Amino acid sequence: MKKIKLNDFEIGGEKLTILAGPCAIENIEILDKTAAKLKEITKRLDINFVFKSSFDKANRTSLCSYRGPGLEKGLEMLAEIKKRYNVPIVTDIHLPEQAQKAAEVADIIQIPAFLCRQTDILVAAAKTGKIVNIKKGQFLAPEQMKTLIKKIEDSGNSNILLTERGVSFGYNNLVVDFRSMPIMQKFNYPVVFDATHSVQLPGAHGTCSGGEREFVPVLAKAAIAAGANALFFEIHPRPDEALCDGPNMIPLNEAENLFSVCKQIFEIVRK
Repeated sequence: MKKIKLNDFEIGGEKLTILAGPCAIENIEILDKTAAKLKEITKRLDINFVFKSSFDKANRTSLCSYRGPGLEKGLEMLAEIKKRYNVPIVTDIHLPEQAQKAAEVADIIQIPAFLCRQTDILVAAAKTGKIVNIKKGQFLAPEQMKTLIKKIEDSGNSNILLTERGVSFGYNNLVVDFRSMPIMQKFNYPVVFDATHSVQLPGAHGTCSGGEREFVPVLAKAAIAAGANALFFEIHPRPDEALCDGPNMIPLNEAENLFSVCKQIFEIVRK
């Protein structure tokens, strides 16, 4: 499997990588508190860390749902966190024209699951030269990621991550098939498991989505046992007060224990 080089570490190597941070950017204070604590935890546990947050969440249940501060202001805050804590950044784009601007700050350009087949977005992300993290659509089988990978490769980029985040059969729920980890690894790229979006209950609250964060540790540990190369978590100091995706984010004060257990499983699986 190809190892994806990022700064001074490799994703898909012998160390666990975690992509984590608040769902949508709310303010610099929350970003700062979360980044500081997560960097401290991952440094202590010797885990590779990428900070995550979104400047815009375009796929919302309703017009009144919080989306974020927008491209310019959001990237400005992410740039400040990157500089302050010397951490790589992952953020998602929703339009092709956002790719180049996002790439000025982000080390990883993330393609949202619902947009994963949109050729123009994939090509624009690929042409930045940055790592492209394709989140597998809730409507795709893992085998179908092959054609999306080819769009990136044919655009001149072979720095690719593939993310599993559950499959939808309707009825406001998602199901995770852990066979997708080894299936997608056959494409020779590292596989990330998104543990927090996998417990989302899409549209369950009518005007917003729900979630079952109590199952995040179960799914994260199972994914690592199934061979996932990296984990993705949305984390917030006070998830119940978060403006976006609070029900499926994990509290910042629970992160260290969960990361520690996942690292132990990661190391056992690779013995």
